[in-house]
Amino acid sequence: MKLAPFSIYAAMPALVALSSPCLADNCTGHWTNVNISAETLEIDKGHKVVYFVSHGSATSENSADNAVGRCGGYALTLPDGTVKMAGVCVRQTKDGDSWADEWALEPGAKRGTWKLMQGTGVFANKKWSGWWEPIVSEGKIGMGKWGGNCP
Repeated sequence: MKLAPFSIYAAMPALVALSSPCLADNCTGHWTNVNISAETLEIDKGHKVVYFVSHGSATSENSADNAVGRCGGYALTLPDGTVKMAGVCVRQTKDGDSWADEWALEPGAKRGTWKLMQGTGVFANKKWSGWWEPIVSEGKIGMGKWGGNCP
């Protein structure tokens, strides 16, 4: 399924918990996001920026990254049509442990990067990082996969 331009905004923040694809991943999983709101600003000379907020989840069978929360960020469309994205997600597990991660996608890249900023409980003092990749998005709903280094 093709990623629609606006749909990609729902897909990207995802998540999360979510470096280099050539390094061995010791944590992997999936993410979902449902867009709550988005505001588009058209700027002269072919620039367009969309600010968005979404509800989402992260799941994993080999790490503690099983949580729900929200993501927010922006997508900047450049005059050449490429898109740069960045944002942050905050998620909480059923046990109340939480984490915040920052994520980005460079223009033309298939995969984005993520890095754990700070967490509580099992996520406290962790230095996790990795990659994320959208699989499919439709309208305001997106899903994908992620992997990384989560010692």
